[in-house]
Amino acid sequence: MSLEYALINDTSWQNQADWQTPDTPFMSFAFWQALADTGAIGEQAGWLPIFILVHRVADYADSGDSNDKEDSNDKEDSNGNAIDGIEGSALHPVAVLPVFIKGHHRGEFVFDHAWAEAYARYGIDYYPRLVSSVPYTPITGQRLWLATGETLNEDIIKTAIAGVDDIAQQVGASSWHGLFVTPELASVATAALPTDIDIEQTLAAQDNGLEPTEIEMPILERQGCQFLWQNKDLLQDSQPFADFDAFLMTLKAKKRKTIRAERRKVAEQNISCQRKCGADITDADWKAFYHCYVMTYAVRGQQPYLTIDFFMALAQSMPEHLMLAQALNDNGEIIASSLFLYDNADSDNGDVDENATLYGRYWGALGEYDSLHFELCYYQGIEFAIEQGLTYFDPGTQGEHKLIRGFIPTTTHSLHRIYDPRFVPAIADFCRKDREHMAQYRQQAFEALPFNADNMPEFDTNH
Repeated sequence: MSLEYALINDTSWQNQADWQTPDTPFMSFAFWQALADTGAIGEQAGWLPIFILVHRVADYADSGDSNDKEDSNDKEDSNGNAIDGIEGSALHPVAVLPVFIKGHHRGEFVFDHAWAEAYARYGIDYYPRLVSSVPYTPITGQRLWLATGETLNEDIIKTAIAGVDDIAQQVGASSWHGLFVTPELASVATAALPTDIDIEQTLAAQDNGLEPTEIEMPILERQGCQFLWQNKDLLQDSQPFADFDAFLMTLKAKKRKTIRAERRKVAEQNISCQRKCGADITDADWKAFYHCYVMTYAVRGQQPYLTIDFFMALAQSMPEHLMLAQALNDNGEIIASSLFLYDNADSDNGDVDENATLYGRYWGALGEYDSLHFELCYYQGIEFAIEQGLTYFDPGTQGEHKLIRGFIPTTTHSLHRIYDPRFVPAIADFCRKDREHMAQYRQQAFEALPFNADNMPEFDTNH
């Protein structure tokens, strides 16, 4: 059975198969519905979505089910057209890749402004461009929804990318960018398609006088660095920490002293902190949180990407994934808030999820308070991860200040496709050199970790 793709403008595909539980809450249908319902994505937001449905096509005779023909006729796109377009065949959904048509770079966190400037210098429009990501969310995760029973492979990737290329041709896009993809997806994609290494070898062969050959359109990989806390006590066979003090004991004495001093400074300002989860977060809490969240943007003269309706929608549709940390002054008034999402520590089959993660996402304060950001965004998160038995804590993008607090440098991956062959060699060379630079940066960051000798994790050149 061969794989084909269909381009769909709505989410009707969600009802055409049973879908695997995504690896993070940010790829849940509930999260994406909240984005759509509150205008965070859509044409006005500059995030116009198209969904590439990868499906398997089989002859009715091969499917063994006479009802397949009737079922296939019910599968239509948003225009009411049969999306498989193949008479005498049955459609079996395999995977879906979301693609956004964008005329800007906002809310992405992997920057290609230099590429846009290069296009502009030659009088070529870099926009629109295509992006596959979770909007406004620099969190590594799956970028395809997979049907139950399916496993990511090269055929799925090739078919999905063929769909991307189709969209690019239709809208005149300069490029496609798959952001914060998993290492698995990056590995499968770079195995399935030509890469910058192939470009380099082709150009070298031409420089040596060999017959020029056409450069096949590659997939280009960039790598970045974020910082991830791990709930693993190396002195206890990598068992979870018993409490926050057990974590502190893995750090060098000077770093332990610094963190304890920061936490004391918060208390000395008569600030107390508390955490609430799910249904315990009240409407008043949400309003106070949003007031704080807006202030993060207001101090920079900006409007927030997300509305209070978005957060209220999350509260209604996925409360089991929400934790709100609050800071209160001595009058009991909320002066700062930090919202986290988290995985369930127990998997669907009842086993412990070894990759269960806490995600630090949204923060704000009504004023300047010494060390409060560290307390509410990092230390409260670490305590919660330990209490819940979560293995990892991803506090978000950027910041060596995370490094000295025990967050380990970790590789992030993004994939890129450039449609003007004149720019491919230069951008391919940029991506290769960028990976080399980021590998050196991660090594240097790793060497600056604050752990004592007995608790220093091993450096992984791939992660």
